[in-house]
Amino acid sequence: MPETTANDNAGGMSFDLTNEPWIEVLRDDGRQDELSLREVFAQAGELRRIVGDLPTTEFALLRVLLAITHDAVDGPRDIEHWSRLWNDPGCFAPLGTYFDEHRSRFDLLHAEVPFFQTAGLHTPKGEVFSLNRIVADVPNGEPFFSARQPTVERLSFAEAARWVVHTHAYDTSGIKSGVVGDVRAKSGKVYPLGVGWVGNLGGVFVEGRNVRETLLLNLVAADTTGLRFGDGDRPAWRREPTGPGGSERAPSGVRDLYTWQSRRIRLHADGGGVHGVVLGYGDPLHARNRHVYEPMTAWRRSQAQEKKHGEALVYLPRDHDPDRAAWRGLASLVADRHQTKKDDAGVPESLRPGVLEWVARLVTEGELPRGFLIRARTVGAKYGTQQSVVDEVVEDHVSMDVVLLHLRDREYAQQAIDAVGDADEAVKALGDLAADLQRAAGLENDSPRVMARERGFAILEGPYRVWLARLGEAADPYERRTAWQRQVHQTVSLLGQQLVADAGDAAWQGRTVTTKRGRVWLNSGLAHSWFKARLGKSLGHSNASAALSHDSASLTTGPSSKVHA
Repeated sequence: MPETTANDNAGGMSFDLTNEPWIEVLRDDGRQDELSLREVFAQAGELRRIVGDLPTTEFALLRVLLAITHDAVDGPRDIEHWSRLWNDPGCFAPLGTYFDEHRSRFDLLHAEVPFFQTAGLHTPKGEVFSLNRIVADVPNGEPFFSARQPTVERLSFAEAARWVVHTHAYDTSGIKSGVVGDVRAKSGKVYPLGVGWVGNLGGVFVEGRNVRETLLLNLVAADTTGLRFGDGDRPAWRREPTGPGGSERAPSGVRDLYTWQSRRIRLHADGGGVHGVVLGYGDPLHARNRHVYEPMTAWRRSQAQEKKHGEALVYLPRDHDPDRAAWRGLASLVADRHQTKKDDAGVPESLRPGVLEWVARLVTEGELPRGFLIRARTVGAKYGTQQSVVDEVVEDHVSMDVVLLHLRDREYAQQAIDAVGDADEAVKALGDLAADLQRAAGLENDSPRVMARERGFAILEGPYRVWLARLGEAADPYERRTAWQRQVHQTVSLLGQQLVADAGDAAWQGRTVTTKRGRVWLNSGLAHSWFKARLGKSLGHSNASAALSHDSASLTTGPSSKVHA
């Protein structure tokens, strides 16, 4: 319930984010720490990664750090500028002067220009609301994975700063408070305008061996093909302070987009911390064709949106499927425009993330050596009930040699993509076996097929990740792919044998079923024979098709033709 307060944030309070610790990090020795902005950049080579209350917090904070870096170094302008930064251990030294210059804009509690907030933001009744509105692991009405149930009564200044950044990035949609000065307000409310900008994305970033490498690997140069960097591109803290409401405008570049003010926020605090918030909608931004500005997601073509808006070509962010591990979607990360599916006019149906296009350029032009390992990290939020709640947070990674991204040596990437296809086909055959065993037992239930496929992918995931990480070491990627096919065949064959062994007497006995080839007596023996033929065919065994045809043709509809497991 809201409460009315007066004279909040009075008394000249300050929380300087450049000097006060508020960003959580993991050090190389495994210790977790909390650092200021100055300390993060000064110690970047000693930090393993940024961490947060949620994986989405890490991604949102990383984008702020990238905006700071782009702005402080004024670039990189091109690959040569980037190379100088990469090879200079002191490349972040200019950030000290930068923070001195813009220090007031990094004060969380500043009376006139509070960081990522709108000074004086208030509702007509002067209400101040629960911090549940910005703490994403306590969504309104349905807490989950939380030690704070049922409400968040108070936050430290450091934690509040992290949630302010997260709210601009991932806030839910739904009805928001109508603040004074917002012309969109009707009867004290602003009706749904969508989630925070980053909530639209299937977030992707490249992780190096430490925070320094991670920042630089994602620091896309201004001359990158396919991305727009306007001369006036600047982050939120170098723009005029935002007032209530929002403005319809296009982003000017990555510095603008990484700090996009999706919401209007005002924290209410006292000497002991933050105890309330006012939250409203900020600058709206639709997702259509933002691929020319946003490099940290993959994109998919949407013909439905093309028809709806009368546009010749529309790309939308490709989000992450919580039920599909990142390795199974490897093609969306490593396939370039030459390898992805195209329409009849040669227009790509999907685009890989701009940050991976950038790393591809770095390895192709020799700035990163073959054998350099990166992790492609994937982060996203899945919303439910008209995007008014967060249902799930998705986080995964794929480790790979940068040679997979080489623009003039695509065979490694192609074999990696095709190896995922090998796993898909093998697991499909396993699911078909589970379904055939059900039919042989006289049952009609798709659950065994689903469960078999889930088990198949779960068993293959670890071996594939190991295989992928070592693929770049191979002199011949085709030979390494053949070895993978043998491993898949062996693994899935054993899983199939276990399914047959567990099928029971009813499946062993069998029954007559109708197939595309006519009526046959299906039992566990025939189901297993079909499975072996399908598996062999999908993994390149030359005699698999003949075996499948022989098994089908040699069986009649009578019990005398039963084949027992």
